[in-house]
Amino acid sequence: MEVTGLELALLCFSAFVAGGVDAIAGGGGLITLPMLLATGMPAHYALGTNKGQSVFGSFSALVRYARARLVSGRLAWVSFPLGLMGAFAGTRLVLWVKPEVLKPLVLVLLVAVAAFLAFRKGPPPGDRPEPPLARLRLLGGAVAFVIGAYDGFFGPGTGTFLIVGFSTLLGHGLLRASADAKVVNFASNIAAVVLFAWSGKVLWHVALPMAAAQFTGAWIGAHLTVKGGDRLVRKVVLLVVAALVLKLGRDLLTG
Repeated sequence: MEVTGLELALLCFSAFVAGGVDAIAGGGGLITLPMLLATGMPAHYALGTNKGQSVFGSFSALVRYARARLVSGRLAWVSFPLGLMGAFAGTRLVLWVKPEVLKPLVLVLLVAVAAFLAFRKGPPPGDRPEPPLARLRLLGGAVAFVIGAYDGFFGPGTGTFLIVGFSTLLGHGLLRASADAKVVNFASNIAAVVLFAWSGKVLWHVALPMAAAQFTGAWIGAHLTVKGGDRLVRKVVLLVVAALVLKLGRDLLTG
């Protein structure tokens, strides 16, 4: 399928904006996927192409967070492979269970997340020390596998759920949790890209220009997060959650 020059320019702009949003709080797919579908691209190609470009954004944000020393290396050793395995498992699971079954549950969870973040007065990063290594890897690995599987199976809100999971269970502030979430995001995106590319569902002539824009936007978004800290993450996460709730609610009402 071909896209016009104007359509490609608009797709690249959406990828740039999505990269910035996704680096801070997740939810970039809310911007890029509808744009891809608006070009008339079949849904499975839109999903594959979206993953083909978003993997570059998650990698860019991860590198920027790592340079700021916000990524927990002790956690990444387990969260990356388990996030990868979870995403593969979730993608296979979608063959047996329809994702629409999850929509009401995810909607309720997102509302709970919004309430949690709106009223929680979390400690700044570093105020609560990490749990012992065994507990850190057990809890962090479980979050990575479960939400990685969710990302492979359904996807909306993955970054948000990762941030809240790491913040709540591991005592990380939202800034550090956002950085650790990118490890799992990158792993699950790799799994998705491999599977979509294997089946020929990634339109690389569209994905690669978008990837360059996504990479740049994600780097800027991660940089702003490093400077803005927990307060910026909380605000953007709440905006993303609100958008997700509206989208899923609309999907349920319209069938």
